Amino acid sequence: MIFQETGVMEDEIKSYETAQVLKKILTDRTPGPPSLPKSDPFGLKALDGPLPLPPWISEDDIKYVVDKFDRTGFTGALNYYRTMDLNWELMAAWTGAQVKVAVLYVVGDEDMVYTTPGLKEYVHGGGFKKDVPFLQDIVVMEGVGHFLHQEKPQQSTGLIHDFIKKF
Repeated sequence: MIFQETGVMEDEIKSYETAQVLKKILTDRTPGPPSLPKSDPFGLKALDGPLPLPPWISEDDIKYVVDKFDRTGFTGALNYYRTMDLNWELMAAWTGAQVKVAVLYVVGDEDMVYTTPGLKEYVHGGGFKKDVPFLQDIVVMEGVGHFLHQEKPQQSTGLIHDFIKKF
């Protein structure tokens, strides 16, 4: 799988059907950073039929997003990953800078980022608080993945609302 060469990943996604790829992205609970093996980058070859959807997203929701991606393609979304090294270079001047505003950190316990090796230790072991000294609270939502605002919208909104009310 090549992210750097425009068109390669886009063609790969088309070969697996946009709806299936989006369902996999939205519902994946594999711990740790995403891995896209060349032989089956989205883990869809072994599936027998379409991926089932959780209750927080409907087939109509998927169809809406598929229609948008089918019209515009995935190049814009993939360009984020293609420019990751450049983004690190451009942000180098802020290496070690602290975030000095009040922060509420909300994450799902099944989020692929949160389950990346070392991140839980960073978040809960003091490293995060050192980098974000005005961290007010850390909330880990149980049974929730990367799209917590969609998976648990009332709980997410309530946490944000309660946080804002403090100010």
